Amino acid sequence: MKSQKIGMGLIMLLLVSGISGCGRLRVLTTGYNDSAGAYYDIRGFRMYTETYGKGKPLLMIHGNGGDMNAFANNVPYFSKKFKVILADSRAHGRSVDPSDSLSFEMMADDYAALLTAMHIPRAYVLGWSDGGIIALELAMRHPEKVIRLASTGANLRADSIGLRPDVWQDGVKEYKAWQKRMPLTDAKEKNDYKVFMLDYEQPDIALTELRKIKCPALIIGGDNDLIPVAHTRQIAAHIPRGKLWIVPNSGHATLMDHSRQFNREVDAFFHRFFFKYRHR
Repeated sequence: MKSQKIGMGLIMLLLVSGISGCGRLRVLTTGYNDSAGAYYDIRGFRMYTETYGKGKPLLMIHGNGGDMNAFANNVPYFSKKFKVILADSRAHGRSVDPSDSLSFEMMADDYAALLTAMHIPRAYVLGWSDGGIIALELAMRHPEKVIRLASTGANLRADSIGLRPDVWQDGVKEYKAWQKRMPLTDAKEKNDYKVFMLDYEQPDIALTELRKIKCPALIIGGDNDLIPVAHTRQIAAHIPRGKLWIVPNSGHATLMDHSRQFNREVDAFFHRFFFKYRHR
């Protein structure tokens, strides 16, 4: 049976609305499948993965405080057409990380190393929330690894421009609450704080840096997302081969609340003959 869980971090805040598509982040989970799982020794930690289906490789990257189960509504569809690769990012889920720091650049390099370890030269990439940021960083830092990417709910700045002002203020309050608990001694609390601080201090990506992305990129956001629509539009407009899709009546969880349409649109983008799109 599917259940819901709430993760840690600035983006992984409690639901504030009962209206479908307007909640801040809902993560569905069906649990892990050990029969499809494998660990890879990647850059100083063991990265947990699961693989489904056959065909061209499609790497799915989850968001802050979550794990690979975020894609429970998407794997059944895409595994019929792709070899779907799921992984728990560094310091998330089963991918225990002993280091005391975390960055999006580090995590993008992790995923590039994972593809190398799996003997996969290039892959399609789908990233959500922090995973969407990692997908952009992966395409900038390792362009040879990415065939096409779809990024939903990504931001370039950790402030009230990259996030809705109310969401940013919630993060500031959470940061102050963490400071009152210092010093941290529990290992889980230390990891949770590290994951929270990732979104509180990062990302810090200049719009001009997006010009490094050479592959076709579908940039997605909900019309009621945590990320302002204007910011999402800017991201798409600064990628040379970027396409924009603002999902109507959707919050941050575009790939969950509108999973059928989301799956079809992303699949079509991955297979579509590419031309330069106008940003509407």
